[in-house]
Amino acid sequence: MRKQKMKTKSKPRVPSSHSRAKRAVTKHSAGTAALQHIPWSSVPLEDLNPLLQRQFVVGQEIMLARVLLKKGCIVPEHSHHNEQLTYILEGALKFWIDGREITVNAGETLCIPSNMPHKAEALEDTVDLDVFAPPRADWINKTDQYLRGQK
Repeated sequence: MRKQKMKTKSKPRVPSSHSRAKRAVTKHSAGTAALQHIPWSSVPLEDLNPLLQRQFVVGQEIMLARVLLKKGCIVPEHSHHNEQLTYILEGALKFWIDGREITVNAGETLCIPSNMPHKAEALEDTVDLDVFAPPRADWINKTDQYLRGQK
């Protein structure tokens, strides 16, 4: 009879949010998904401009972002191949999308299809949760210049 080695349980090392995000981009098409439990307080708050901050967590095929916008913040018109769900926790965002103006208030959701140009303005201080599928590589790689340094 063989003796089995006893494995000791050690606390797993949790990489930083951004290294986790960069790994997610590279393993996006292959690999096994890992269970993640991540308090927002452990995710770095990224200052994009004086009126815009964000945090994000990346899974294998999905990304969740917590976006903080001060009143008057403009997100310039842009589009991306990622499908987007926007849920407003606090405040309100006015969107210019598909030839319409739509105000999304706290407790409301906007579903933005892939490749649909859109622009937004914070009508008051706003906390927004955005879900993207697949994850936004431009955010992970910090090549999202349309958000940086703008009002």
